Formats: sequence, structure tokens, C-alpha cells
Amino acid sequence: MEIERTALHEVFLIKPKVYSDDRGSFFESYNEREFSKAGINVHFVQNNFSTSKRGTIRGLHFQLNPYAQAKLVRVLSGSIFDVVVDIRKGSQSYGKWISTEVTAKNNVQLFVPRGFAHGFASLSAQHESGIVFNDKQLNIRWPIDENTVILSPKDRALKPFLEAENNFTYTK
Repeated sequence: MEIERTALHEVFLIKPKVYSDDRGSFFESYNEREFSKAGINVHFVQNNFSTSKRGTIRGLHFQLNPYAQAKLVRVLSGSIFDVVVDIRKGSQSYGKWISTEVTAKNNVQLFVPRGFAHGFASLSAQHESGIVFNDKQLNIRWPIDENTVILSPKDRALKPFLEAENNFTYTK
């Protein structure tokens, strides 16, 4: 694993060694000893996952003290333009920012310490579709009254069965 400083010295790019063969690949995404040697001394207590449509920008976010959190950012599918801003008043790099592309292909991870704002833009399309829950063609008998069901705006906007994007074809 290669851990390198960025222009914001407390922010690191982590480049794991990837071992690939005909079965697939393997890499170590976190190693406490290696992180500690690089000066990253954080006890991780939470793991979050998000998906975003192409063109979505999330951030710039941070948690206020005493709830500030460090983050280890990686991408499992697609790619993001990742941005980190130093928001620590009095720091030599206060108000400065760096950016990097983090992708599922390059396996780069970005360590964002407390005191930095973080955000990203999704650069790749999500490969998902869906069918509206109350499609008349399917006629699913849900055990919840259709007039009181709670749906996200995304699920409410899904298309009917015969109109939904679908690239599956049955083959014997």
C-alpha cells in the first residue's frame, strides 16, 4: 500500500497494491499499522455507502466539533471528482482545496481528516432502473393501502412495467 501526502498535508491518497489473476482481484483497503506509519491515527467507527446519479454533487460537508469525523473515501462502482477543503481557521492552508478522481478502476482512496470539508461530483452513470410499485400489468397485491403508502419521489416516478428500461433477454 502506498500512502502519499497531498498539497493539504493532512489529507492523503491511499493507493493499495492490487493483486489480480484470472479469478478476479484482491487488495487491502485498510491497514492500521500502515496508516499509523503515515501519520493517520484514526479509529474508524462507521462505514457509509451512497449511490449518486451522474452529475450529482454531494457536499461540501463536514461535522461540527465535538462530532467531527475523519473519512476514508473510496468508490466501488464508477468514478467521482472528489474535493477536500481545509476549513481550520489559522491553518496555513485555510480555504485551500485539492481535488482528485477516485474510481473503481484506480482503487485510490482519499483520507479526509477532521477539520476539512468534503464533497464530490458523480462522473459516471448509475446502471439501474425500476418499475412503479402499483403497475397495473403486474397487479401485485401489496399488504399496504395504495393511498397511504410512503414512497420516495424517485420510487413514485418509476415507470410502468412495459415502459421501464430493461436490457435483459432470456436465453436457454
